[in-house]
Amino acid sequence: MSAPALEARGLEVTLDGVAIVRRVDLSVEPGSITALLGPSGAGKSTLFAALVGERRPTAGVVRLSGVDVTREPLWRRARRGLGWVPQTPSVLGDRTVRDNFATFAAVAVPRPVDRLGPDAWAARVGLAHRLDARASTLSGGERRRLELGRALLAAPTVLVCDEPFAGLDPAACATIGALLREAAARGCAVVLADHHVAQALAVCDRALLLVDGQVATSTTPAAFGDEPAVRARYLGTL
Repeated sequence: MSAPALEARGLEVTLDGVAIVRRVDLSVEPGSITALLGPSGAGKSTLFAALVGERRPTAGVVRLSGVDVTREPLWRRARRGLGWVPQTPSVLGDRTVRDNFATFAAVAVPRPVDRLGPDAWAARVGLAHRLDARASTLSGGERRRLELGRALLAAPTVLVCDEPFAGLDPAACATIGALLREAAARGCAVVLADHHVAQALAVCDRALLLVDGQVATSTTPAAFGDEPAVRARYLGTL
């Protein structure tokens, strides 16, 4: 059997003597979407930082397609096919939408497999009418589409998204969800974390509950709401 696109084993992250992520095991197959759900402070963003290379784990291992990347920084993991859409805004605000795509295409390593130009990519994510607008003037939904489009431009084998639906209206959520499903259909392994439970469950194939830095349960999206741990430690707090 081939190795998972993204795998973590025994992953731990300790900050100032406090365990934020505790022996997390995670395995994401190509062409699938995994949703990491849980209350605020559960350790989701810290776990993602360790997965993408922004933070060195205290213990454990991270693998991309079977290759140990635990000690590699984000830029090296990007060269291996990792795409990263952080929760915080990452657009080039003083550049136009067209320039954002063109700049990312110029520096993306490996070079994009999909040779579509900036105009075509903007159209793909619903921003054709905003090509000449500065990114700083985009709405939250438009900005998220730009960030996701830039990440997908490099044809990642793994895409990690932190809060892709945050602050978006239903129409924008549907657009983002469709883009993620399209990426998975092309073989990309997608991992996302979000507080929009319904949106996350609607798009994912597998749902994990993270509580106190540990995976409390892993199940199908249809069964997620009926899991005892989910009802007791998550949904009841929303």
